[in-house]
Amino acid sequence: MLVGLVVGLLRRGRRGPDTAAPPEQRRPEPGVDYRPGVGDDAEEPRDTLVRDVETVRLPDSVTEPPAVEDVPVAPEVERPAPAAGRLARLRARLARSNTALGRGLLQLLSRDTVDEATWEEIEETLIAADLGTGPSLEIVERLRTRIGVDGGGDPRAVLRDELLRAVDPTLDRSLAVAPTATEAGVHRPAVVLVVGVNGVGKTTTVGKLARVLVAEDKDVVLGAADTFRAAAAEQLSTWGERVGVPTVRSDVEGADPASVAFDAVKAGADLGADVVLVDTAGRLQNKRDLMDELGKVKRVVERHGPVDEVLLVLDATTGQNGLNQARVFAEAVDITGIVLTKLDGTAKGGIVVAVQRELGVPVKLVGLGEGADDLAPFEPDAFVDAILEPAG
Repeated sequence: MLVGLVVGLLRRGRRGPDTAAPPEQRRPEPGVDYRPGVGDDAEEPRDTLVRDVETVRLPDSVTEPPAVEDVPVAPEVERPAPAAGRLARLRARLARSNTALGRGLLQLLSRDTVDEATWEEIEETLIAADLGTGPSLEIVERLRTRIGVDGGGDPRAVLRDELLRAVDPTLDRSLAVAPTATEAGVHRPAVVLVVGVNGVGKTTTVGKLARVLVAEDKDVVLGAADTFRAAAAEQLSTWGERVGVPTVRSDVEGADPASVAFDAVKAGADLGADVVLVDTAGRLQNKRDLMDELGKVKRVVERHGPVDEVLLVLDATTGQNGLNQARVFAEAVDITGIVLTKLDGTAKGGIVVAVQRELGVPVKLVGLGEGADDLAPFEPDAFVDAILEPAG
């Protein structure tokens, strides 16, 4: 009985554990009862990498892209708008600033009775507007004659005539910027020297003047002879780049300004330029050694030929102090013209009359704002009309 049980168990073991079991209790076998599926032949997971990723090589067809070098992009060259008529276009700015000289006078002259007290007020208004005592008295006398004695008609028309006479439309306000040829036939560009005290905006004025000349199809070279202010040469170069104008400068801070100015004029001649604009360092008018240095710059430049223009830049808001500056600069170098900056920021537009009387030279350019094209050729008629324009 026991032997039979053991033999039976052994036979069951050779047949498999489930062959004798009822069909409902037998475990199905892959390949017999169904097609092998996922997990039937699974292996133990690997605990190490088959290959080191560092040893894997890319196919020969895969190459690294070439390195892209930074190519400097040339700045876009601007084409400035023509300068003619700018003063008229900017009349509104001037009118808002000069109500004391314009509207104030018109209100006084339009009174029913213009008595002695009114004439004194008119005189005070003119002096306060920086016309100066002499020109103010002259204007009052002519107004008294035309309005008080002759009963001269429209006060505005009379005032316009007298202010225009004081500004003097007969003065030659053109810029001497035409190149010439020497007796030997060598091309010589016109040379413009720009001078003034610190802080009046000389470098900016030179940059804006370059735009005015480029708009007139002039070939311009800039000379950065302000070698004592670190940012001056860089600032001037930026102005030049915007309109495609080259700048001659020194890489040495504090270099001899006369040498830089000389090199700029030489470069202008070699390049066949029409005009060379030379920016100089600002200097206080009471520093004799600095004023002497300015005279040296002019003399060194004149080795190439005469300097065609010496433009004195004045801040219109400084009033009588500007006149003091003008006197000293006129002694150091022969001033040929005045550039009045910030004219739109003062109610004292009479500085135009005063500085012309003081130096005997005309105001040729005026600054009327911070924009790149806000430097305008001075036009007497447009100026007087602007200061008489009712402020809005």
